[in-house]
Amino acid sequence: MLRRLRKKSKGFTLIELMIVVAIIGILAAIAIPQFAAYRARGFNAQCQSDLKNLYTAAQAYFSDYPTGTLATGQVTNTHVLASYGFVPTNGVNIQITAGNLDSFTATATVDNVSNVYTWNINNTGTIRHP
Repeated sequence: MLRRLRKKSKGFTLIELMIVVAIIGILAAIAIPQFAAYRARGFNAQCQSDLKNLYTAAQAYFSDYPTGTLATGQVTNTHVLASYGFVPTNGVNIQITAGNLDSFTATATVDNVSNVYTWNINNTGTIRHP
């Protein structure tokens, strides 16, 4: 008799749906800040990598032209170091601030990303952020 009174339900109750939405919200609240931190670490690593590659290309240039100087300013795909194998990464801004063998320095930054440092490299190949 009770079987006839009960209808077979095919779906979820409102409470079950609210619990699922709450769980998804909690997981998103945990995951989004972690994703931003991973992204910042990736950009920091890319800046360091680009500076090290720039330093290697600059050393190759200075081995061919020991008294030569590199123009200071933004490094692009058409820069003289491109012929020595250096290709800057999109989104990483590299500036050469001193361009001779004895005082070579460059700076790498990323625009509009939080928690990304400005990185410097000197003529000995030491990379650090100020």
